Amino acid sequence: MYKTLVRPLLFLIDPERIHHMVFSVLQMKGRIPGFNRLLRALFTIEDPTLERVLFGLRFKNPVGLAAGLDKDARLTDTMASLGFGFVEIGTLTPKPQAGNDAPRLFRLPQDQALINRMGFNNEGVAAAAQRLRTRKSEVLIGGNIGKNKVTPNEEALNDYGYCFEALYPYVDYFVINVSSPNTPGLRELQEKEPLRKLLQYVIGLSRSKPTYKPVLLKIAPDLTQSQLDDIIAILQETNTDGVIATNTTISREGLRTASTEVTAIGNGGLSGKPLAKRSTEVIAYLRNQLGKSFPIIGVGGIMSPEDAAEKLHAGADLVQVYTGFIYEGPSFAKSINKHLRKKALH
Repeated sequence: MYKTLVRPLLFLIDPERIHHMVFSVLQMKGRIPGFNRLLRALFTIEDPTLERVLFGLRFKNPVGLAAGLDKDARLTDTMASLGFGFVEIGTLTPKPQAGNDAPRLFRLPQDQALINRMGFNNEGVAAAAQRLRTRKSEVLIGGNIGKNKVTPNEEALNDYGYCFEALYPYVDYFVINVSSPNTPGLRELQEKEPLRKLLQYVIGLSRSKPTYKPVLLKIAPDLTQSQLDDIIAILQETNTDGVIATNTTISREGLRTASTEVTAIGNGGLSGKPLAKRSTEVIAYLRNQLGKSFPIIGVGGIMSPEDAAEKLHAGADLVQVYTGFIYEGPSFAKSINKHLRKKALH
């Protein structure tokens, strides 16, 4: 029903506007006693065969919501009720920032894709932390953190440290985002020396706490072979707890959408089906180089339960969805978990 009736109506409205409208409705509904309980009954699968243990955390199932959808931690309880095993909030920055000028989010229905150049728009890490203080579900929460646009790269450590301290009491793991293409200069932090310093710094902060919280790195799909090898060496050298592969791509290769339309949209990160092949290639390479036990979360182009299974087969321990959730609707996590449960039983 979602794809035949609801989605066509939603897709008539500007993508960012409908995002805020749907979020507002879900927030209001979430305050109604029993609403999230009803969602859990409709969309959640409880099955021990779906559980995963990774970097000391027990995930009820391997399907997570990727960062970017619930940037400001407004709907963590509702997303938990839609069957997700974990929810990643952010990317969050120390100070609130408006992000890039609109329009900055575009649909490519022919390609089952999105292009965004949001630019880390968020209300600031303090607002998200305040919401997490009052959440009711026990779903695992990842805190995806970045730097403010106005912060020069040489001062980036301060921004990541600030976000870490603000979120530490309320999240279960951290994600260092240096791979978004929409903040000028951010991807330069993926270079060898800046990345080593950043990971060492945040991991050191976590080790200084009474309870250590895992630190993961989210990487871009557009890395060269030598850059990817450098990152693998740094992950091992710094004892980083895991890697998320991958963020959105700046590539526009192989799109079915007319090139004139794509050119008119302009810059931004591409997500959805066109990203599937490259993200799976990166996951497989990481698994081969990092060995069987290094935690990998696969994300990028998961538009069906079979796509999720392919990521896991390539070497991912967990998966995350974003664009697939928008295209497939609220039952997407359930559909993936049903498929994975069926495969496990056979």
